[in-house]
Amino acid sequence: MHSVAILALDDVVPFDMAAPMQVFDWTRLPDGRPGYRVRLCAESPEVRADGGFSLRVEHGLDALAEADTVVVPGRSPAAGPPSPRVLAALRDAAAAGTRIASVCVGAFVLAEAGLLDGLRATTHWVAADELARRFPAVEVQPDVLYVDNGQILTSAGAAAALDMCLHMIRRDLGSAVAAHAARMSVMPLEREGGQAQFIVYDHPPVPRGSTLEPVLEWVEDNLAHEITLGAMAARSGMSERTFSRRFREQTGSTPLQWLLRARVRRAQYLLENTAHPVERIARQAGFGSPTAFRERFRRVVGTTPQSYRAAFHAKDAVPAAARI
Repeated sequence: MHSVAILALDDVVPFDMAAPMQVFDWTRLPDGRPGYRVRLCAESPEVRADGGFSLRVEHGLDALAEADTVVVPGRSPAAGPPSPRVLAALRDAAAAGTRIASVCVGAFVLAEAGLLDGLRATTHWVAADELARRFPAVEVQPDVLYVDNGQILTSAGAAAALDMCLHMIRRDLGSAVAAHAARMSVMPLEREGGQAQFIVYDHPPVPRGSTLEPVLEWVEDNLAHEITLGAMAARSGMSERTFSRRFREQTGSTPLQWLLRARVRRAQYLLENTAHPVERIARQAGFGSPTAFRERFRRVVGTTPQSYRAAFHAKDAVPAAARI
């Protein structure tokens, strides 16, 4: 079983600590078994939390050496620098190949340990300039929800930790298990927001109850066919100009941008859940040719269809009894 260690340092932000604990603890394999063993660890048995209370922690820093993944939550602005013992334990874990992730301003702890040097990283947008100023060797990206460098991951504000954790679950156990974990957390696998998503996955939102809902559902049902702006407008009973204006008002996107994301999302689903060749997936998602599909997919998702399939192909589906 994959072991996750949540490292609680003095002045830990409670939500930053609890969010990854909960989402990993709720993850279930297709047969109902837990997907992760989650442990809270600390440098000392008692940890002062931001908010005026303390925690009793059973596991020490040795839990980092035993973990497959270490998560470092954020700390209050009043927190002092992490101790040399903590930094050494993180460096040792990284040297051993352990995956290490930070939540919000927990990125500062990773930067102190030198684990972000030469890498892209993110943190809460309020603290992004400070992270860049204090650690010039880090390429700070304040406009994403999380950054995955492979072994080292960082997330933005506390809620973005859920996005990052679901991303890691999908990497570890496949999209079906991650989707179930997302439902348990009442979260989409990926979400719209003021910050960009590092990996685009979820389908564009259909505004439920709006005048656009029927036509957008029709679009999703017919992605394998050619769909024009004129066809969408005619189906909605509007002129192209009126349809485009209403569309942007209700979705924040143009019709063609929405259509493109819907096609990419369909391709991602097929790459994750089928063994169909890329040429067939290109047709099923409505791309004109495999070449156009590969180019567009790489531009939107940031990787090739083959690499995406290798990372996220679902090994099993979540059983009906485990669904909500």
